[in-house]
Amino acid sequence: MAHILLIDDDTELTSLLKEVLTFEGFTISEANDGQSGLALIDDTVDLILLDVMMPKLNGTETLKRLRADWETPVLMLTAKGEEIDRVIGLELGADDYLPKPFSDRELLARIRAILRRTQIHNEPHQEKNSDCLQYQDLKIYPGRLEAYCQDQLLELTTTEFSLLSYFVEHPGETLTKEVLSLEVLGKHLAAFDRAIDMHVSNLRKKLPERADGKPRIKTLRGRGYLLVEEE
Repeated sequence: MAHILLIDDDTELTSLLKEVLTFEGFTISEANDGQSGLALIDDTVDLILLDVMMPKLNGTETLKRLRADWETPVLMLTAKGEEIDRVIGLELGADDYLPKPFSDRELLARIRAILRRTQIHNEPHQEKNSDCLQYQDLKIYPGRLEAYCQDQLLELTTTEFSLLSYFVEHPGETLTKEVLSLEVLGKHLAAFDRAIDMHVSNLRKKLPERADGKPRIKTLRGRGYLLVEEE
């Protein structure tokens, strides 16, 4: 099963989460501040649960430093109603966020949705490295979680990779935020949830310009997004 790193200064909460997640079969490591958490990140960690409010190094700064070297999926744990923390976290490359307090059931659902996207279970039918989704100058290799544009490797988070893959699978189609939230994030779109908007914004910044100068991903106000086709 997956290896999850908990980074939270609330020792009572981390103790409870460790018990719940261990019971579900996950391997758990824990740290009580950002600096200690960064020191524990390595290739064996499949997912990070990261609290926003912590001593020494808060969650936002921890995420910023983490993203400089690692693409490990991150689920931010935020205070209820603190939208600014969620927005900043998503801008810095968090895969999702979960407001406190949350139920064990909701946490497990979010964790499993992220792990499904990262394809860590190595199922027998998983795509081979040679399989490729291609559209225009984009090449997507699902089996090894790599994406190229103009033969340039894109440094994408797992959520951005899943989002780009879904766009490439549906070029020219209007994709609503609800559909993208379900298919990419694995959850229904909640009121005032800006997660999809932030992930699309981050993805746009990482994609090179098209040769014709047209946007790659177009916003359809009040409807959603689409991957622009060639004329």
